[in-house]
Amino acid sequence: MSTQLSTPVSRQTVESLSQNKQEPAWLTELRAEAADQSETLEWPKPEKVRIDRWNLGALGVYKAQKQASLAELPEEVQAIVPEDASGNLLVQRNSGAVYRQLSDELTAKGVIFTDLETAARDHADLVQQYLFTAIPKDEDKLTATHAALWNGGVFIYVPKNIEVEIPLQAILFQDDAEASFAPHILLVADQFSKVTYVDYVVSGAEGKSAPAVHHSAAEVIVKAGAKVTFATVHHLADNVIDLSLRRAVVDNDASIEWIIGDLHDGNLLSDTKSVLNGNGSTSDAKVISIGTHSQNMSITTQAVHWGRSSDSQMVTRAVMRDQASAIINGITKIEKGATKANGEQTERVLMLSPKARGDANPILLIDEDDVTAGHAASVGQVNAEQIYYLMSRGISRAEAERLIIYGFLAPVVSDIPLEAVRNQLNRLIEGKLGS
Repeated sequence: MSTQLSTPVSRQTVESLSQNKQEPAWLTELRAEAADQSETLEWPKPEKVRIDRWNLGALGVYKAQKQASLAELPEEVQAIVPEDASGNLLVQRNSGAVYRQLSDELTAKGVIFTDLETAARDHADLVQQYLFTAIPKDEDKLTATHAALWNGGVFIYVPKNIEVEIPLQAILFQDDAEASFAPHILLVADQFSKVTYVDYVVSGAEGKSAPAVHHSAAEVIVKAGAKVTFATVHHLADNVIDLSLRRAVVDNDASIEWIIGDLHDGNLLSDTKSVLNGNGSTSDAKVISIGTHSQNMSITTQAVHWGRSSDSQMVTRAVMRDQASAIINGITKIEKGATKANGEQTERVLMLSPKARGDANPILLIDEDDVTAGHAASVGQVNAEQIYYLMSRGISRAEAERLIIYGFLAPVVSDIPLEAVRNQLNRLIEGKLGS
């Protein structure tokens, strides 16, 4: 089955697609409402980036996917699968999930790990309760379009007091530029639970034939006392526009850790927000990015403090090459009543070309007196003295720049607690620096 999608999104098209997929009536209606809203809302307006000038109409054609074994998937997918992930792994190819596996041990504990389309049918009570609560579908044209058209996706539920020691992993893979590719991740960690989720969002060689849009959203619900680590690495081809939204809602004494590798090759909108509703809630975000060629990138990290004694840490490091342009925003908002809150952020941009552009914008919005907050930001070129020193030791200029870049990113990469993510980031960094 295939269904042509377009912008603006129509209620009729969305309802027909949802009914053909045999989705529950409540989800069909949610999609239809979002389609109506998408016709009147405007695209988001990130600082100094006009995404409305990008080719956002290349949403593709919905193409149903067949289930497959790992051995039947493209070699590009098999190469990414970590050795320890086959028992707790989900793979989406283009418009739908093609492989999903959860260990018997975790299944017996009540953990749910499946694609979101399946979960909407099999676990409707949970999905309907939380879907589009962290990200309102009527926030803007992007959220409404995504709510109308999302496909495949990931659903994770970890019951109260259950700790998942092995990361749950997903590969979200696009190798057909004409197929719609719009995964939605919904992760619910119940009270005093613990889970780590890792996904890799990648393109295959066969997916570079035409313009495409990857629009994704992640909603993370962290209940009281729960701990969630959410790691994501994006490496899509330069023909793909990557629009990625992430939101976490964090309750009392709960924590969210974001690890984000924005190593995409095309235009990018990346927006990650933690809403610290609970007293004693915490958020820690680590973001790295490398821009090459003529990329336009908007990378925003946010923390909104409502809870007393809440704490947020944000670190972003970006490297710009060629004619790449990046706007790096860090936003810490401490609301009235969030006494004893603490918010710290750092944005650093390293430019390797006189034609590259990097803006670091730290923003503190404080509505409460009894708090602490701070920021640091820098934008600069490669240090000529460092280059000279390394070249005087017999190292080529290209290798000297490479070593300086690795040293610039190392404080973030080395602080990532997941070895598999560190290794994947290092491979992609090497690839981007060699491009």
